[in-house]
Amino acid sequence: MNPEQVAEAVPTEALAAWVAANVEGASGPLSVSHLSGGSSNLTFRVRDDANDWVLRRPPLGRLLATANDMGREYRVQQGLGRSDVPVATTVAMCEDTDVLGVPFYLMSFVDGVVYSEAAAVAGLDEAQSAAAADELIDVLAQLHAVDYDAVGLGSLGRPEGFLQRQITRWSTQWEKSKDHEIPAIDEIAARLEASIPTKTDSSVVHGDYSFNNTMWSREDPTRMVAVLDWEMSTLGDPLTDLGMVAVYWGEAGEMMWRNRATPQPHRVNAGFPSVDGILSRYETSSGRSISDIDVYRVLAVFKLAIIVEGNLARIRAAQPDDDHSERGALTDELAALALDMANASSVPSLRGS
Repeated sequence: MNPEQVAEAVPTEALAAWVAANVEGASGPLSVSHLSGGSSNLTFRVRDDANDWVLRRPPLGRLLATANDMGREYRVQQGLGRSDVPVATTVAMCEDTDVLGVPFYLMSFVDGVVYSEAAAVAGLDEAQSAAAADELIDVLAQLHAVDYDAVGLGSLGRPEGFLQRQITRWSTQWEKSKDHEIPAIDEIAARLEASIPTKTDSSVVHGDYSFNNTMWSREDPTRMVAVLDWEMSTLGDPLTDLGMVAVYWGEAGEMMWRNRATPQPHRVNAGFPSVDGILSRYETSSGRSISDIDVYRVLAVFKLAIIVEGNLARIRAAQPDDDHSERGALTDELAALALDMANASSVPSLRGS
């Protein structure tokens, strides 16, 4: 983001006036710089003479009415600040759109390393890699153990019927985005409908949990210092988070990553566990049965296929004369993988039996 775009997104004079009036301990002029990260919302570092903060705001341009809910992100981190889950400390929320044109919030700046690429974990030995993977899963289990009513997050979502709504939502998204028919998508949706477990748990769900959305101590690379990017969080079935971690860790993650310059972080040395190791760690750490995990893994790949197609639909609309067949092939590959996983499952209804 160039300086003009930063100034458009965060007008320093307007922000400084709001900070001076609303943030205790503010001192001196502000400096603003763009930080990478965030699935869609924008992230900036804001400093004065005494403080170091992070500002989160929606992207520039037209917004969907229900998307980019800054208040939601703020409330989630404020609530989880009362738990053992590592999150940044919330500072102040601004709902007044006269300041930046959109709602935004400030939180404390957390210094650390995001394990977003192989280079970020290249200095870890095998023991540290294994310990970091354990920490990744243990913190996820801690999140799923939070009493959401006790920390003020009981109104974050509706956990009842969560899986059914997920299947319906993503099936609807597929109908809106698809460029061609993929019978495997419809077959997977039908099998998932038939395979919803009769008993499910409810918890705070992150929605996009991975190494990419966590920050790690510079002094101790096996200790997580913050979970980031809460824009997709809700109350729902905790195993949807685990299912997504598992498929990112496996073949679907490789497919999604293959055009990047470096391999996924967990593939750079032998210390990182297998997918089975990740699942086993969660079962031990959470005390929760994962006997139906195949359903959640297939659901995760189903969602990834539809997300890829949705992104491609936007690219097609913006670049109608270009050849997008290579990108489009990924949707078919992910759909085929999801169907293969379903066919190999121990859950009869997922196999179509």
